[in-house]
Amino acid sequence: MNKRRQNEAEPSDSWVRVHPLPVRITHWINAFAILIMVTSGWRIYNAAPIWDFEIPRDITLGGWLGGALQWHFAAMWLLAVNGLVYLGYGIVSGHLRRKLLPVTPKAVLHDVLEALRGRLAHQDLTLYNAAQKAAYLALIVAIALLVLSGLAIWKPVQLQELAALFGGYEGARIVHFICMAAVVLIVAVHVVMVALVPKTFPSMITGRIRTSGNSGRSA
Repeated sequence: MNKRRQNEAEPSDSWVRVHPLPVRITHWINAFAILIMVTSGWRIYNAAPIWDFEIPRDITLGGWLGGALQWHFAAMWLLAVNGLVYLGYGIVSGHLRRKLLPVTPKAVLHDVLEALRGRLAHQDLTLYNAAQKAAYLALIVAIALLVLSGLAIWKPVQLQELAALFGGYEGARIVHFICMAAVVLIVAVHVVMVALVPKTFPSMITGRIRTSGNSGRSA
Protein backbone atom coordinates (compact mmCIF):
# COMPACT_ATOMS: atom_id res chain seq x y z
CA MET A 1 0.00 0.00 0.00
CA ASN A 2 2.81 2.42 0.96
CA LYS A 3 4.63 1.67 -2.28
CA ARG A 4 1.48 2.32 -4.27
CA ARG A 5 0.95 5.67 -2.56
CA GLN A 6 4.56 6.59 -3.20
CA ASN A 7 4.22 5.81 -6.91
CA GLU A 8 1.07 7.91 -7.10
CA ALA A 9 2.81 10.82 -5.40
CA GLU A 10 5.86 10.75 -7.64
CA PRO A 11 5.44 12.29 -11.12
CA SER A 12 6.09 9.92 -13.99
CA ASP A 13 7.05 10.78 -17.55
CA SER A 14 4.47 10.14 -20.22
CA TRP A 15 3.93 10.98 -23.88
CA VAL A 16 1.03 13.29 -24.73
CA ARG A 17 -0.28 14.22 -28.16
CA VAL A 18 -0.06 17.97 -28.69
CA HIS A 19 -0.27 18.36 -32.48
CA PRO A 20 -2.73 16.23 -34.50
CA LEU A 21 -1.54 14.99 -37.90
CA PRO A 22 -3.61 17.50 -39.97
CA VAL A 23 -2.10 20.36 -37.96
CA ARG A 24 1.44 19.11 -38.51
CA ILE A 25 0.95 18.59 -42.25
CA THR A 26 -0.65 21.99 -42.82
CA HIS A 27 1.99 23.65 -40.61
CA TRP A 28 4.88 22.46 -42.79
CA ILE A 29 3.03 23.16 -46.04
CA ASN A 30 2.33 26.69 -44.78
CA ALA A 31 5.99 27.15 -43.85
CA PHE A 32 7.07 26.11 -47.36
CA ALA A 33 4.42 28.25 -49.10
CA ILE A 34 5.25 31.32 -47.00
CA LEU A 35 8.97 30.95 -47.74
CA ILE A 36 8.27 30.82 -51.50
CA MET A 37 5.75 33.67 -51.38
CA VAL A 38 7.94 36.01 -49.36
CA THR A 39 11.16 35.50 -51.33
CA SER A 40 9.40 35.71 -54.71
CA GLY A 41 7.35 38.67 -53.45
CA TRP A 42 10.55 40.52 -52.61
CA ARG A 43 11.67 40.07 -56.22
CA ILE A 44 8.32 41.40 -57.46
CA TYR A 45 8.57 44.35 -55.08
CA ASN A 46 12.02 45.24 -56.45
CA ALA A 47 10.54 45.53 -59.95
CA ALA A 48 8.29 48.38 -58.75
CA PRO A 49 9.26 49.51 -55.23
CA ILE A 50 6.65 51.25 -53.10
CA TRP A 51 9.25 53.05 -50.99
CA ASP A 52 12.82 54.17 -51.56
CA PHE A 53 14.56 50.88 -50.80
CA GLU A 54 14.98 47.46 -52.38
CA ILE A 55 15.35 43.93 -51.04
CA PRO A 56 18.83 42.40 -51.57
CA ARG A 57 18.60 40.38 -54.77
CA ASP A 58 20.48 37.42 -53.27
CA ILE A 59 17.59 36.60 -50.93
CA THR A 60 14.87 36.88 -53.59
CA LEU A 61 13.41 34.09 -55.72
CA GLY A 62 12.55 34.00 -59.40
CA GLY A 63 15.56 35.60 -61.07
CA TRP A 64 13.38 37.93 -63.11
CA LEU A 65 9.90 39.43 -62.75
CA GLY A 66 8.12 36.78 -64.83
CA GLY A 67 9.76 33.92 -62.96
CA ALA A 68 9.02 35.52 -59.59
CA LEU A 69 5.36 35.96 -60.53
CA GLN A 70 5.07 32.29 -61.45
CA TRP A 71 6.56 31.21 -58.13
CA HIS A 72 4.41 33.72 -56.26
CA PHE A 73 1.08 32.67 -57.75
CA ALA A 74 1.83 28.96 -57.37
CA ALA A 75 2.65 29.48 -53.68
CA MET A 76 -0.38 31.73 -53.22
CA TRP A 77 -2.83 29.02 -54.26
CA LEU A 78 -1.00 26.46 -52.16
CA LEU A 79 -1.15 28.78 -49.15
CA ALA A 80 -4.81 29.63 -49.70
CA VAL A 81 -6.01 26.03 -50.12
CA ASN A 82 -3.84 24.75 -47.30
CA GLY A 83 -4.99 27.60 -45.05
CA LEU A 84 -8.63 26.73 -45.70
CA VAL A 85 -7.92 23.10 -44.84
CA TYR A 86 -6.24 24.17 -41.59
CA LEU A 87 -9.07 26.52 -40.64
CA GLY A 88 -11.72 23.97 -41.58
CA TYR A 89 -10.10 21.26 -39.50
CA GLY A 90 -9.41 23.65 -36.61
CA ILE A 91 -13.02 24.86 -36.46
CA VAL A 92 -14.72 21.49 -36.93
CA SER A 93 -12.43 19.63 -34.51
CA GLY A 94 -12.37 22.44 -31.97
CA HIS A 95 -8.56 22.60 -32.16
CA LEU A 96 -8.50 26.37 -32.73
CA ARG A 97 -10.89 27.06 -29.88
CA ARG A 98 -8.95 24.87 -27.44
CA LYS A 99 -5.52 26.16 -28.44
CA LEU A 100 -6.07 29.85 -29.18
CA LEU A 101 -9.01 30.88 -27.02
CA PRO A 102 -9.62 32.61 -24.72
CA VAL A 103 -7.05 35.40 -24.98
CA THR A 104 -7.16 38.90 -23.48
CA PRO A 105 -5.04 42.01 -24.13
CA LYS A 106 -4.02 42.10 -20.46
CA ALA A 107 -2.74 38.52 -20.57
CA VAL A 108 -0.92 39.15 -23.85
CA LEU A 109 0.81 42.26 -22.46
CA HIS A 110 1.82 40.37 -19.32
CA ASP A 111 3.34 37.46 -21.26
CA VAL A 112 5.13 39.75 -23.72
CA LEU A 113 6.73 41.67 -20.85
CA GLU A 114 7.70 38.41 -19.16
CA ALA A 115 9.24 37.16 -22.42
CA LEU A 116 11.26 40.38 -22.81
CA ARG A 117 12.56 39.88 -19.27
CA GLY A 118 13.44 36.26 -20.04
CA ARG A 119 11.02 35.01 -17.41
CA LEU A 120 8.26 33.47 -19.53
CA ALA A 121 7.51 29.98 -18.21
CA HIS A 122 7.65 26.95 -20.52
CA GLN A 123 6.85 24.14 -18.09
CA ASP A 124 3.66 22.95 -19.80
CA LEU A 125 4.36 22.80 -23.53
CA THR A 126 0.93 21.32 -24.24
CA LEU A 127 -0.58 24.78 -23.70
CA TYR A 128 0.01 28.06 -25.53
CA ASN A 129 0.65 31.16 -23.45
CA ALA A 130 -1.24 34.37 -24.21
CA ALA A 131 1.59 35.80 -26.32
CA GLN A 132 1.63 32.66 -28.49
CA LYS A 133 -2.14 32.73 -28.88
CA ALA A 134 -2.05 36.37 -29.99
CA ALA A 135 0.81 35.70 -32.41
CA TYR A 136 -0.93 32.74 -34.05
CA LEU A 137 -4.23 34.63 -34.34
CA ALA A 138 -2.38 37.61 -35.84
CA LEU A 139 -0.64 35.26 -38.27
CA ILE A 140 -3.98 33.83 -39.44
CA VAL A 141 -5.37 37.35 -40.00
CA ALA A 142 -2.20 38.54 -41.75
CA ILE A 143 -2.17 35.56 -44.13
CA ALA A 144 -5.86 36.06 -44.94
CA LEU A 145 -5.18 39.74 -45.73
CA LEU A 146 -2.14 38.74 -47.78
CA VAL A 147 -4.23 36.50 -49.99
CA LEU A 148 -7.10 38.98 -50.36
CA SER A 149 -4.88 41.99 -51.06
CA GLY A 150 -2.82 39.84 -53.45
CA LEU A 151 -5.96 38.99 -55.41
CA ALA A 152 -6.84 42.69 -55.53
CA ILE A 153 -3.37 43.48 -56.92
CA TRP A 154 -3.58 40.64 -59.44
CA LYS A 155 -7.04 41.53 -60.80
CA PRO A 156 -7.72 45.16 -59.78
CA VAL A 157 -10.35 45.64 -62.51
CA GLN A 158 -12.14 42.29 -62.33
CA LEU A 159 -12.05 42.43 -58.52
CA GLN A 160 -12.52 46.17 -58.19
CA GLU A 161 -14.94 45.81 -55.24
CA LEU A 162 -12.26 43.87 -53.35
CA ALA A 163 -9.57 46.36 -54.37
CA ALA A 164 -11.77 49.22 -53.17
CA LEU A 165 -11.77 47.73 -49.67
CA PHE A 166 -8.01 48.29 -49.57
CA GLY A 167 -8.19 51.81 -51.02
CA GLY A 168 -7.55 50.80 -54.62
CA TYR A 169 -4.57 49.17 -56.32
CA GLU A 170 -1.87 51.17 -54.53
CA GLY A 171 -3.62 50.74 -51.20
CA ALA A 172 -3.74 47.00 -51.75
CA ARG A 173 0.01 47.00 -52.46
CA ILE A 174 0.72 48.79 -49.19
CA VAL A 175 -1.53 46.44 -47.20
CA HIS A 176 0.12 43.48 -48.94
CA PHE A 177 3.61 44.65 -48.03
CA ILE A 178 2.70 45.46 -44.41
CA CYS A 179 1.05 42.05 -43.95
CA MET A 180 4.12 40.39 -45.49
CA ALA A 181 6.34 42.22 -43.01
CA ALA A 182 4.06 41.13 -40.15
CA VAL A 183 4.23 37.50 -41.28
CA VAL A 184 8.03 37.64 -41.55
CA LEU A 185 8.28 39.18 -38.07
CA ILE A 186 5.96 36.61 -36.47
CA VAL A 187 7.76 33.72 -38.16
CA ALA A 188 11.16 35.12 -37.13
CA VAL A 189 10.07 35.39 -33.49
CA HIS A 190 8.62 31.88 -33.71
CA VAL A 191 11.92 30.49 -34.97
CA VAL A 192 13.82 32.29 -32.20
CA MET A 193 11.48 30.87 -29.56
CA VAL A 194 11.91 27.37 -30.95
CA ALA A 195 15.67 27.86 -30.78
CA LEU A 196 15.35 28.95 -27.14
CA VAL A 197 13.08 26.01 -26.28
CA PRO A 198 14.33 23.33 -28.72
CA LYS A 199 12.28 20.50 -27.20
CA THR A 200 9.20 22.01 -28.88
CA PHE A 201 10.57 21.27 -32.37
CA PRO A 202 10.32 17.44 -32.42
CA SER A 203 6.67 17.64 -31.37
CA MET A 204 5.78 19.32 -34.67
CA ILE A 205 7.14 16.23 -36.42
CA THR A 206 6.05 13.42 -34.11
CA GLY A 207 2.99 15.15 -32.71
CA ARG A 208 3.90 14.12 -29.16
CA ILE A 209 5.80 15.59 -26.27
CA ARG A 210 7.09 14.10 -23.03
CA THR A 211 5.44 15.50 -19.92
CA SER A 212 6.01 14.91 -16.23
CA GLY A 213 3.27 13.92 -13.88
CA ASN A 214 -0.31 14.66 -14.79
CA SER A 215 0.19 18.09 -16.31
CA GLY A 216 -0.14 16.91 -19.91
CA ARG A 217 -3.22 17.70 -21.98
CA SER A 218 -4.24 16.34 -25.31
CA ALA A 219 -4.46 18.76 -28.22
